Amino acid sequence: MFEVFEKYLRGFAEVSNEEMARIEQAAQIKKIRKWQSVLHDGEVWRSMCFIADGCCRLYRYDKNGTDHTVRFGVEHWWMTDPESYNNGTPSDYNIEALSASTLIIWNKDDWEKLMNDIPAFKLFFDRLNAKAFEMSQRRIFSLISSPAEERYLEYQKTYPKVFNKVPLHMVASYLGISRETLSRVRKDFVKRNKNPSV
Repeated sequence: MFEVFEKYLRGFAEVSNEEMARIEQAAQIKKIRKWQSVLHDGEVWRSMCFIADGCCRLYRYDKNGTDHTVRFGVEHWWMTDPESYNNGTPSDYNIEALSASTLIIWNKDDWEKLMNDIPAFKLFFDRLNAKAFEMSQRRIFSLISSPAEERYLEYQKTYPKVFNKVPLHMVASYLGISRETLSRVRKDFVKRNKNPSV
């Protein structure tokens, strides 16, 4: 399964075969079941996690016990809690699999050694972090400025492989709307696409 990551990485970074072998040697392959948790709130997150296949979500609970989906992760995406990872503090978040998934995981010590020893790998990861920050800013702006339908369309574009497979209450929580509003938006969207002139 590591070949999935190797192909992915070689699309972004020039690493030697020896460097790739080091990256593979430090990696752990983990297969998880649907609904299995990878991170529970209160635990310290000490890993970098690449989704080789499957789908996961990152979420947290509010003070009333309602869960809010922060993001989904699909194959060839990364799943992490950077705040807990960077500060060594207990996480406020949970990560669970929404389908049977295969993860490639590096522990923090091994990952940081790879970053120090392989410049091309560090450059790749710096660019990845910059892209993640840009996406996070766009998502925040969308949540505070866009109507529900625009957010729903953006969700479809961002997660084309999963938007019809994720339970509606998780989609609604990701979009920051109620399940009832989501049902109305979906109904209106389908109706308009059947009758484009309406």
